[in-house]
Amino acid sequence: MRKRNQGRKFGRKMDQRTALLRGLAENLFLRERIKTTEAKAKEARMIAEKLITKAKKGGLASTRLLAQDLSPRIVKKLVGEIAPRYTERKGGYTRIIRLGQRTADGAQMVIFELVK
Repeated sequence: MRKRNQGRKFGRKMDQRTALLRGLAENLFLRERIKTTEAKAKEARMIAEKLITKAKKGGLASTRLLAQDLSPRIVKKLVGEIAPRYTERKGGYTRIIRLGQRTADGAQMVIFELVK
């Protein structure tokens, strides 16, 4: 039974699942808008918003924390460009816009983007 267990499994093992979600968050930061399934976007939203909140704090310690998980190019963009946009905002840095179902398997497709 999955009582009190949160999160989706996506039919993957834990390391594959974390790599998938981290990759989605990295691509979101690079492109600022990606197209994916609704379930993946909802899971990646939690990771992306936590990373933006860490970047907003600024300072060397939070930059080093981000550098443990992300590539240097993404850390630089996150700390230098993305985080300063949201200094007045307390949360809700991402938006999910529904597109409709994918014809191949009927999965709900969405656009996952950063709020301007």
